[in-house]
Amino acid sequence: MIPNKPIWDDTHSPMDFSALKKNLQTDICVIGAGITGLSVAYMLSKQGKKVVVVDKGEVGFGETGVTTAHLTYVLDNRYFELEKLHGKDATKLVLESHTQAIDLIEDIAKKEKIDCDFERVNGYLFLGQHGDEKILDLELRSLHSLGFTGVSKETKAVNDGIDMGSYLQFPDQAQIHPLKYLLGLAKCIQKNGGEIYKNSFVQNVKEDKNGVHISVEGGLEIKSSIVVVATNSPFNDRFEMHTKQAAYRTYALAVEIPKDSVEQALYWDTEAPYHYIRLYKPTDSAFSLNDFLIIGGEDHKTGQGDNEEDLYKKILVWAKKNFPMIKGAMKYRWSGQILEPIDGIAFIGLNPHDKRTYITTGYSGSGMTYGPMAGKIISDLILGKENEFTDLYNPTRKDIKAAGTFMKENLNVARQYADILLPQEDIDHLKTLKSEEGIVVNKGLQKIAAYKNKDGKVCKYSAICPHLGCVVRWNKDAQSFDCPCHGSRFDTEGKVLNGPAKENLKQLLE
Repeated sequence: MIPNKPIWDDTHSPMDFSALKKNLQTDICVIGAGITGLSVAYMLSKQGKKVVVVDKGEVGFGETGVTTAHLTYVLDNRYFELEKLHGKDATKLVLESHTQAIDLIEDIAKKEKIDCDFERVNGYLFLGQHGDEKILDLELRSLHSLGFTGVSKETKAVNDGIDMGSYLQFPDQAQIHPLKYLLGLAKCIQKNGGEIYKNSFVQNVKEDKNGVHISVEGGLEIKSSIVVVATNSPFNDRFEMHTKQAAYRTYALAVEIPKDSVEQALYWDTEAPYHYIRLYKPTDSAFSLNDFLIIGGEDHKTGQGDNEEDLYKKILVWAKKNFPMIKGAMKYRWSGQILEPIDGIAFIGLNPHDKRTYITTGYSGSGMTYGPMAGKIISDLILGKENEFTDLYNPTRKDIKAAGTFMKENLNVARQYADILLPQEDIDHLKTLKSEEGIVVNKGLQKIAAYKNKDGKVCKYSAICPHLGCVVRWNKDAQSFDCPCHGSRFDTEGKVLNGPAKENLKQLLE
């Protein structure tokens, strides 16, 4: 059976952390122990701030743990498109911020001696099946006008036996082993006096004139001068931020290829949704004698996808067509959650209407560069330092040019509420539910999310998402109940996996 987990899970040495067991008081509380949360905590702890990091799960095993770890300034949106939305000067800042983020990871890894397989590589953007070469020309012209003249258009084959046609070549991209880097950061934070706690579910964040009160499951509380909500989706904001971004699921798999048969590089095509590819060479010879090619794609809105099994098959078919050296079946497969901002760039800074609560969200597919970038921006804001990117990523910004995307995404959300009125499967279908499967059914007007565990017990929960009342849907691949409105996700015990929901699904006892 193919492991439904990222390849990184088998290729690192984990650190041991404990859950929060007592009330605490601190200067800064960071919620979320992914690339962003640990970057913020690292930078502030280096400046002598007392920092506490809490995560609802294992450190590094949220969305950062399922990344394919492309370190690149090649974004989901083309730069000629961003120029139309934000203007030339702002778009140049976007480009510079991502290149600086790559440099920042490289600098930290060297300075702190973090062995995370950091490597500079080329990046290649090639045309998809229905691609128009004009896209490459427009992008090249935009990048050159923004001062990035090292990008070139090429046709020479990069790998033997693979004709990519015309493509753009991007120098000085990079890749890392994400968990090795995160766990290295965690050690640095602890060395600087910071505290990190796993399995500590934050239920609420409340500001007052004296600071911030962070309520943790089990009746515990952290009192802090400032809080940074570094979760994939901010749970502290119920409505405003979630109208400006949309949650998508993305899929990845790993296959073995002969050693050195593909150039160590990052690859993307121009399809929509696009494919993204990188090479992984295990440093432990006992792990594999071959290289691994990691391929991702087939994105769709959370809770609104087709059969996930078919999506993995589609990725594999595409991969074998474009990389004929792939001979075997997939060895690993996994999925992750990304948040697409309506105007193409992330939200980093003070939460709207708050004075002590900072948020980071809307990373699209570029979390590995947005994470360290957010660490620098937010630490500078807290320390009162100037940062040239603060205004660009301000969460309060409004861009009228993105109004069309805003309307499209929010009309999509409105349509999902029809599930409340539409019939689901009848409750009699619970009789045919197989072990370790879930379903959403009707019982009269009630919507029920049900899961049969491996012991044969059927657990029932309200299928109404506690965030804003959408009906959740069963995700067989991730073994979760997903909200198609704003991307909240819940495990088979009804517990929150992804915000913006901050409450679990209500358990039904009858």
